Amino acid sequence: MQQFTTDQKVCQVGGVKFGGQPGQYPTVVVPSIFQKGDKVFEGAKRKDGFNQDRARQLLSEAEKISQETGVPVMADIVANTGKEFETFIDFVADNSSMPFCIDAWVMKPKLEGAAYCAQKGLLDRMFYNSLTVWEQDLATEIKEIADIGVKHVLLVAFDQENQMPSGRISGTQLLLDAIEAAGAEFESVFVDTSVMNGPATAFCSEANRLIKEKWGFPTASAPSNGSYMWKAAREKWGFKGWAAADAALESLSAYAYHDMIFSGPMAGSARIIPAVAMADAFLATMVFGQTKQLPVDENHPLYKLFPEFVEQLKTM
Repeated sequence: MQQFTTDQKVCQVGGVKFGGQPGQYPTVVVPSIFQKGDKVFEGAKRKDGFNQDRARQLLSEAEKISQETGVPVMADIVANTGKEFETFIDFVADNSSMPFCIDAWVMKPKLEGAAYCAQKGLLDRMFYNSLTVWEQDLATEIKEIADIGVKHVLLVAFDQENQMPSGRISGTQLLLDAIEAAGAEFESVFVDTSVMNGPATAFCSEANRLIKEKWGFPTASAPSNGSYMWKAAREKWGFKGWAAADAALESLSAYAYHDMIFSGPMAGSARIIPAVAMADAFLATMVFGQTKQLPVDENHPLYKLFPEFVEQLKTM
């Protein structure tokens, strides 16, 4: 596992640290809530509200497994309008301690969600998801979030014309150039390298390696996009077979140059977080075998789940 000569940045959102050299910090899992089809809506239209008990249970279960494993969680709050963001942000902030991001397809609701977080004093706990290469008015978006006071920003780097890992490098450079041209500065910048499908998530891992090597940014992708696209797996093997493939893809990503993964619906936390915990322990042990260095984070899954083995490692 490559250790980088480039200085590796460590970001901190709402008390959660991520980034650095591989194996130093656990992978942050970011499951979504209030996304299209989320069972909190119980088949009703979004405008009719949501099942608060169900949503509260999802948040509680994710935090519980996070505490048990040492894998940090953040909530990916998905909304279509600024008003939805206000409702959902209030609910997550009031019913959990986890950091969160605001996630929408278009600029207007994202800006409204960011402004609401500023109004509520939540900017330390929120990251902006996201600045993208396909936004037609990127300069305006960057200026607006800078004026709002957004501190933590995710860049989504993808080049439709070059879908190889190198395209994610050029996409990252485009976004960095746009931030510089706008005269904006952010406390934290990290990069999502855009999943195409399950196996192509390997391109994200390679792009993430290149990004960490070139800039030292923490890196991410959404392996769940690849899993949930693979409908044939459910048809062939049912939910259990598909779920095994999903957990495998998430854990492979956690092992290979992902400081953060967007893991899909929060209902899958009991499946995904333990898989990522094992991947993190595996990675940390791989790094120890190469460097004799143990994780920096004292809450790392290697310490949390395998303390007796850690004591053995210390004698080697």
